[in-house]
Amino acid sequence: MSSSPADHPVAYLSDVEGLWEKLESFCQDNPHVCLERGERLVVRPGSTFVFGGDAVDRGPEGRRVLRTLLDAWRRQPTQVVLLAGNRDINKLRLGRELNGHPLARTPADVRSGPRPALLRWIFENTMGARGAFEFRQVELARAGEPASDEDVVASFLEDVGPGGVMRDYLAACQLTHRIGNTLFLHGGLHEDSLGGVPSLALRVEGVDAWSDALNGWYREQIQAFVDGRLDERGTPAWEPLIAYQAPVPGTRVNTASVVYGRMANALNHPVLPSPGLISTLAAAGIHRLVVGHTPSGDCPSLLREGGFELLLGDNSYGRVKGASRVFLRDDSVFVEGDVVLDDGREDRLRFQLALGDESLPIGRQLSDTGQLVKGPLMSGDWLLFRALKGYQVEQVAVPLDSLEGRTLVSPRVGG
Repeated sequence: MSSSPADHPVAYLSDVEGLWEKLESFCQDNPHVCLERGERLVVRPGSTFVFGGDAVDRGPEGRRVLRTLLDAWRRQPTQVVLLAGNRDINKLRLGRELNGHPLARTPADVRSGPRPALLRWIFENTMGARGAFEFRQVELARAGEPASDEDVVASFLEDVGPGGVMRDYLAACQLTHRIGNTLFLHGGLHEDSLGGVPSLALRVEGVDAWSDALNGWYREQIQAFVDGRLDERGTPAWEPLIAYQAPVPGTRVNTASVVYGRMANALNHPVLPSPGLISTLAAAGIHRLVVGHTPSGDCPSLLREGGFELLLGDNSYGRVKGASRVFLRDDSVFVEGDVVLDDGREDRLRFQLALGDESLPIGRQLSDTGQLVKGPLMSGDWLLFRALKGYQVEQVAVPLDSLEGRTLVSPRVGG
């Protein structure tokens, strides 16, 4: 079996979050996706590019990233797949909240104050996007556009208005996508999300039928936003989509959502789906689930059990500036990404693994420490990963022979 990324024709990237250098580094020397003249994203013949969602919020090139991804989709719609992330969808709230309909929990002084103060409050307190206001200010100034506080507000409203880049981007997105035996989602998949479509009282049987129905519902919700539809009480007809992409009120999770669900435990340590869910997916011919949304260190986490794989490819909140790279085909995955170890050393994870190959400990977890075996490093050591309290992570390198004789288990909640 070839170990070359060139022979894995599906290229996956997620959670760029307004940082152009992540998109740029992903495309550098990439056999499937390139940036022509440093700006125009092109997918090579025979390849597919999947962007897993969350294009904006945490860097000063959010609009640039959106325009680049949208332009690529418009030119190559059969080769570019865009998944909608929560950081993308939640911008649909701004048109109403900045024009007289703020959230009920908005403080009175913020509610009655200037719109820039309200927008800053929205970002920091309801979108997990501290700094997004200032990042947009920088982006406007770099483009030679007016960049006052009011100009920033106007720019975000423009983004979701007619012809706006975020509105058009979301119209090009979907919530799920299947390629062969691989299912792509932004957030995660759980028993209460598989088969669930918010507009339907009964669950949809069959993974493919459910995926089609969920994507259809998403398109209907985006169209309701474009049309500005309100119900008889004045509630936006797209409110169900806003709820779907957010945590359940009073909690930090939403397992009924493929956008805000997480394949992780309470510490954000990666975990596999339940055995029952894996069996349901396998019956539909799906043996790999690929998600973003949940950070798991500097490089992707591949979790395995038998003939099933879960890959978490979120690129946010790492110690490195560039993005990791994931290349896929039905029978194999190729993963590479830079990592800064706890002791400050820099290294690079790089491996190819056949689906169902259990000869290596990649994707298994040490039962005594709870550390995930991520894979081999270019230095010759192996990377172990563990999520810690306070959103901290542990990334350590050990010799492969130090893993011999130690009990390996499937990474699961309580495992």
